[in-house]
Amino acid sequence: MRMTPFFPVRLALAVSVVAAGRAAAAFYGDPPDATHPWAIHDDNRPQPPRVEPGTPSSQEKPGIPPSDAVILFDGTEASLAKWIADKAPEEATKWVVKDGSFQCVPGAGYVRTREEMGDMQLHIEWSAPAKVEGSSQGRGNSGIFPMGLVEVQVLDNYNNPTYADGFAGSVYGVNPPMANALHAPGTWQVCDIVFRRPLFDGDKEIDPGSLTVFMNGVLVQQDTPLEGGGGHRGRSKPRAFPEKGPLKLQDHGNPVRYRNIWYRPLPKRAAEGGDTSHMSAEATARKKVEIAQSIREDAAKQTGKNQALRYLESLCYAADAGAMTAATSWINGWLAECKSLPVNALEERKGDVMQVNNAVNYLMKNSFLPAAYPARAELETLIKTRGWDKK
Repeated sequence: MRMTPFFPVRLALAVSVVAAGRAAAAFYGDPPDATHPWAIHDDNRPQPPRVEPGTPSSQEKPGIPPSDAVILFDGTEASLAKWIADKAPEEATKWVVKDGSFQCVPGAGYVRTREEMGDMQLHIEWSAPAKVEGSSQGRGNSGIFPMGLVEVQVLDNYNNPTYADGFAGSVYGVNPPMANALHAPGTWQVCDIVFRRPLFDGDKEIDPGSLTVFMNGVLVQQDTPLEGGGGHRGRSKPRAFPEKGPLKLQDHGNPVRYRNIWYRPLPKRAAEGGDTSHMSAEATARKKVEIAQSIREDAAKQTGKNQALRYLESLCYAADAGAMTAATSWINGWLAECKSLPVNALEERKGDVMQVNNAVNYLMKNSFLPAAYPARAELETLIKTRGWDKK
């Protein structure tokens, strides 16, 4: 007995439905323009990658990082291999792993990651000694240095005033935190940092870079410009940073502990060639050509109405005589066929006619088709004759 090959048919139907859905979603929101390569609600825009979220920490137990995080310290002796002393030539750090934490040994010096990173979301938890000793900058002092060049201050300020731009959660020497959100000493403080390095074109600053910091879930820095990175006593000036650098932790003479250290690399900004909503005119033009080419490649795999609509859609991004000719040729032939159909058969094509008409009107409204595009008049005549223009 011969079996009916229904799986390939189902697959073809699925592809057809997807293509039809995509075509229906086009010609909807405001189109691409000189500085926006995508339309509003654009189905051609890449989908966000799936990331499994992690879990929050408690005082007793560190949380689980998100699925795409790069783990820098997970509480094990093995993760100590990811860190070295901040010295040259390279040598092992004297910091120790103790009870699942990475602890500063006073006098051992700064520690840095072997790995280098640039723009990132950084998660790090720290704890000042439970035994309170010292005051101001002498109490539970350490620091978190993205790229080793700008410090987010670590300090026990629970009941310990100091100069504002040296407070826990400050961009040290640059900007105080907006709030003191610390738990008592000896408990874990959860710090989340969004770091963007400065961008320069030669000597010209394109983007000053920024730090956004949450301390125990409280926003304490919001897009704070780096102003060169800050420092002790002296005011820093804007400067270029390298593309990547190590994360450093400071030895300031206090046995501060760290745990659950991970980061997620961030995508490029528009100023460095990233694909964002608003881009330079030059970058937008390049991206629109790229999108148009992708749509035309997809159109070449389609047939009939779906192919014609995809070719028309590509014109929203970049003009192309071949795409215009292919779409117009199909529409003209299809309209001629529609006119020859009996009323009942034509009624079955109402949805298709309205969809093609919507696409043509959209393109003409936004000047992607010439004002005298012949098919428009043909479509309007057909729609009015059948009364499809009435609700």
